[in-house]
Amino acid sequence: MIVKKSEEECTFVKELIEAIKNIETNDIPDINCFNSIILEFVSLLENIWAKNSKIVNITKHSKSWWDINYSRNLENYRVTKHIEDWK
Repeated sequence: MIVKKSEEECTFVKELIEAIKNIETNDIPDINCFNSIILEFVSLLENIWAKNSKIVNITKHSKSWWDINYSRNLENYRVTKHIEDWK
């Protein structure tokens, strides 16, 4: 997944636009050439997606407020065991 309006989404869109611009479509003499162009596009899309997305395992215990900051703070509490870090 890529979070809406995130830096990853912005980077994904920019890279995808650039990849599409760079695909040569001026001379497509036959269906084999067309298929090659489509395969190239799919490969580029998959690579850009993999680079900018993250795997999310949604379960019945998933929380929308649990993000990278929460994980970092929880890990900090687990290391220090200070009540201030728990709050």
